[in-house]
Amino acid sequence: MAKRNAAAHPESLMMSYGYKPEWSEGALKCPIFQTSTFVFKNAKEGKAFFEIAYGLREKGPTEKLGLIYSRLNNPDLEILEGRLALWDKAEAAAVFSSGMSAISTVALEFLRPGDVLLHSEPIYGGTDYLFNHILPRMGVRVVSFSANGASDGIHKALKTLKKGERPAMIFIETPANPTNLLVDIAACAKAAKELSTKNRRVLVAVDNTFLGPLWQRPLEHGADLVLYSATKFIGGHSDLIAGVCLGSQELMTRVRTLRTFLGTMASAWTGWLLLRSLETLKLRMTCQMKNARHVATYLANHPKVERLYYLGSLDPSTPQGKIYQRQCLAPGSVISFDIRGGEKEAFAFLDALKLVKLAVSLGGTESLAEHPGTMTHADVPPAEQKRMGISPKMVRLSIGVENPGDLIRDLEQALKAAA
Repeated sequence: MAKRNAAAHPESLMMSYGYKPEWSEGALKCPIFQTSTFVFKNAKEGKAFFEIAYGLREKGPTEKLGLIYSRLNNPDLEILEGRLALWDKAEAAAVFSSGMSAISTVALEFLRPGDVLLHSEPIYGGTDYLFNHILPRMGVRVVSFSANGASDGIHKALKTLKKGERPAMIFIETPANPTNLLVDIAACAKAAKELSTKNRRVLVAVDNTFLGPLWQRPLEHGADLVLYSATKFIGGHSDLIAGVCLGSQELMTRVRTLRTFLGTMASAWTGWLLLRSLETLKLRMTCQMKNARHVATYLANHPKVERLYYLGSLDPSTPQGKIYQRQCLAPGSVISFDIRGGEKEAFAFLDALKLVKLAVSLGGTESLAEHPGTMTHADVPPAEQKRMGISPKMVRLSIGVENPGDLIRDLEQALKAAA
């Protein structure tokens, strides 16, 4: 991997970091290494590569893991992981076939039967199902706490633990999907440190999909692992599925090793597409964030909007506002709101949209709208949805790069139709 130019910002390094044109016949852009296997120079080299890959011995001071097989490593993924690590100032990264495969691999690596997993709520519906329906089958007890802050919720959750039970991981999604509630990352890191023992370190893992990697950097606030659905802003064009995990070299070595044997890594083609997307990441996310400000201002003053869930409208004097000031660099481009009425009015609004598309997912160049209660969080029981703040009148918007005036006109006519 090429050395980073310390004077350059990540957005500048996305064009060339980790790649030299002379490696590929002078090609300006890294080609797609669409191959399953790689040829060794000799048998001795092949032996050495496998010894390192399988942990049979420590790497020598000048050794690196050579290319073996695309389930273990691939040039596109290696270059991509190097570039992704720059944004979060992480020591290492691993790219996965989806955001859920990244979260699942992390859970399987760091949780054992008898462990307790603490997690904020609400969280993405797929993560919620994994934690509350699949992990308990493996002997992991799952305890949730409200995403509305951190310290009080964690301490209340800890009081519910049985004698001898100790958490192994605190998993938070901040901002929360779809309520945009913030969790104090530093408070979670402090709690994890207090819960850790000499023999067992409690990890803090953060799903940073809504704001990262531009507008929030969890590692700087004490998190151990950062996770993304790279399908969203990192991919940014709604044409791929991928996930990312970042952290220290020590933790990521474990994550990468399990990824090898689970086979949950992304393909070379996906890796190449993500390399393309990283070049415009800052441009896209900045445009989306600015557009969202215009949209949020419009919605905040509309009589058909009962409540707005948007980071940019938080009062700095409130607990949520104080967390935002400490750990967020911008409000991002995901907005939720409660429409006056209920599911009927929400559906009428969604059905009337023309420029904004009715689809799940977020972070793409196009603006999207969905109904969390019956779509992304449909598998969360109604009573739990209500407790989490997800109501039948809630609509979630992901703002894209279109002209903000055009977006507002589309929302205006759809709100009129809903009335």
